[in-house]
Amino acid sequence: MEILPDVQFHEDLWLVAWRPRGILDEAAVNKVLVDLLRRETMAAQPFNRYCDLSAIESFHLTFKYVFHAALHRRLSCAGRAPVKSAFYVTHPEAAHLVRIHALLTDYSPLEVEMFRRTRSRREMVGVPIESLMGQRLAARHLESW
Repeated sequence: MEILPDVQFHEDLWLVAWRPRGILDEAAVNKVLVDLLRRETMAAQPFNRYCDLSAIESFHLTFKYVFHAALHRRLSCAGRAPVKSAFYVTHPEAAHLVRIHALLTDYSPLEVEMFRRTRSRREMVGVPIESLMGQRLAARHLESW
């Protein structure tokens, strides 16, 4: 089992947080999807997801890939308990890709939301801001509120 450095599971919050950096391509997304499926299979209860796309410099994902990945997520979650999936975006391209994902997973157990503000994403998954951002970044954002 490969340990993904950008993925953290907060057991106390039942939350998986993914903070990819640099270039986001199919290989990176595939690794996270495999890890997510493994966690879903082994988990004692459903858990929410959080993805911070603000550190991505370049998106190397096609519409076709995002379509198939979202459809796969929809089918793999069929019959399971509802979970929340929050995406923090700062780039228009990220917003476009998340909208495709949200559209294809609508009316499924995945409740997908996209956020551009820190407060909104925290409220979506109902966890402390430190869990989403890490201690240093959270302190800076909390000061700016």
